Amino acid sequence: MAKVLPHPKRGKRKLTEEEFMRLPDDGRKYELVDGEAKEVPASVKHDVIGVEIATRLKPLVADIASVAGSKAGFRMVSGNIRSPDVSVIFKQSLPEGKLPEGFGDRAPDIAIEIVSPHEDMPDLMRKIGEYFESGAQQVWLVFPEDRRVIVYNSPFDTVVLHEEDILTTPLVPNLQLRVGELFEL
Repeated sequence: MAKVLPHPKRGKRKLTEEEFMRLPDDGRKYELVDGEAKEVPASVKHDVIGVEIATRLKPLVADIASVAGSKAGFRMVSGNIRSPDVSVIFKQSLPEGKLPEGFGDRAPDIAIEIVSPHEDMPDLMRKIGEYFESGAQQVWLVFPEDRRVIVYNSPFDTVVLHEEDILTTPLVPNLQLRVGELFEL
């Protein structure tokens, strides 16, 4: 279950984006959800898989996109700040093709979430909706425990890929990755 940290001095008052940015770094991953800092489950294995995905994507998109890790935050239409485990941001989606200094003003073009066994599924489904509502073209849910990936092309259009299936997407030219390779750590 995700841990929610109330603002230390203000109780139930909603955090602003600026207050969220000033919270002390305790080594955990947080998103700003409905005005509260909400802890997002993560682990070393989780992070290693994220680095593996980013490493595989980077050379394939180097000319057309940037790849970010889990520290990058994106403003959703809902007002929440979400931080996918891996993000692909196409240069054509950026004002003047330049990355922002702070949070992104829209969802990444591809938002990739690595799902932990204790993930709050209703929150995860809400995130998928927020990503698409905020401009994502695709969302990937990576399930290490089941060794599968679900690719969302819209909130209602999904492709389920298992260990021996090949992950491809028209958004990333030349991507041909056997799903099981993501989990051979």
